[in-house]
Amino acid sequence: MKIDDLYTLYAQEYKVDTDTRNIRKNSLFFALKGANFNGNEFAEQALDKGASYVIIDEKKFKVNNKCILVDNVLNTLQELANYHRNQLNIPFIALTGSNGKTTTKELINAVLSKKYKTVATKGNLNNHIGVPLTLLSIRLDTEIAIVEMGANHQNEIAFLSSIVEPDFGYITNFGKAHLEGFGSVEGVIKGKSELYDFLIENNKSVFINPDDKIQVAKTRNAKRIPFNESISFLEANPYVKLSFNNTILQSKLIGSYNYNNIAAAITIGNYFNVEKDQIINAIQSYSPTNNRSQIIEKNDLKIILDAYNANPSSMNAALDNLSLLNDVSKIAILGDMFELGTDSEYEHQSIVNLARDKGLHAIFIGKQFFNTDANERYEFFEDFISSFNIEKYRNSTILIKGSRGMALERILNYIN
Repeated sequence: MKIDDLYTLYAQEYKVDTDTRNIRKNSLFFALKGANFNGNEFAEQALDKGASYVIIDEKKFKVNNKCILVDNVLNTLQELANYHRNQLNIPFIALTGSNGKTTTKELINAVLSKKYKTVATKGNLNNHIGVPLTLLSIRLDTEIAIVEMGANHQNEIAFLSSIVEPDFGYITNFGKAHLEGFGSVEGVIKGKSELYDFLIENNKSVFINPDDKIQVAKTRNAKRIPFNESISFLEANPYVKLSFNNTILQSKLIGSYNYNNIAAAITIGNYFNVEKDQIINAIQSYSPTNNRSQIIEKNDLKIILDAYNANPSSMNAALDNLSLLNDVSKIAILGDMFELGTDSEYEHQSIVNLARDKGLHAIFIGKQFFNTDANERYEFFEDFISSFNIEKYRNSTILIKGSRGMALERILNYIN
């Protein structure tokens, strides 16, 4: 079946599903494959549950004419997403970066949605499957789309850019993330800058932080839109406070590292003519979720829950922020950082050294941190919990941060 014929079927309802547990009536079901599953096996079940058609790539699962056989289901999903994108005459904003992508995306969406009907990537569905699904969730009445793109290898951002074909782009920063895949910080810069390459080649526009020397250097040949000059940082103790057009904004985001995320959202909102008061309201009303820089008050504890993910750059920033707080008692509970490859041993020891240099009481959890010379370290989460005594932490501010696989938010279950 040709992609335009498949699009005709999609356009009947504009609904795509990939999980038979959540089938919507009259949707197109794409039978994707993974390391431990084969969606083709669920084709008949998807039809029984209400899908109008199923897209498969194994002939033996074709039970009737509602099964559309293609060469590769994933490729077809991506092609359909790009085809749909090209039916939409609206601005597409793409963003990537080592840290802060999701928070920045949510801030941009909060600001732009004050004036426009927007669609933004849900959660962090930002890979070769999530990006097409985001595009296919966009209805015809949408006015602006905000698409987050993630990557851990070269050429992934280039590929996602070819699907999204953004009109505008922003890269939050370049840091020590996914070093195992990118190979080095230089590899990270090259990989993330594939978004710049697409925008420059297609004469599109780039939002940049003029204080970031890498962004400035990489966008010399681009149509640049720098951060609004009327934005300035005031403090972060613990929440970020800034000035915009001579008005003070008090955000609900902690850490000076979130200032640039807010500045990007304000700049983009201002570019798209969102009223100043609406921008301010959006920023001041936004609250982080999903274990991202959340502050939780539990009895006499103040918990900075930043356990969604971690890499050396974000870990450094979190420890810097903790050390600058005026709180008397400060404790960092830190979990392993994943995907660092051959740099893992060095980077974990560097975090231990940093915490020590800043005079922070730090507790380290995970196999990588266990191999450092940290004073208080546990190889397994269960070892830490078995020795956990909440009484030692009373009247303290506690930072909880680690990679997603560490799931350090579980600590909250043991705090009462």
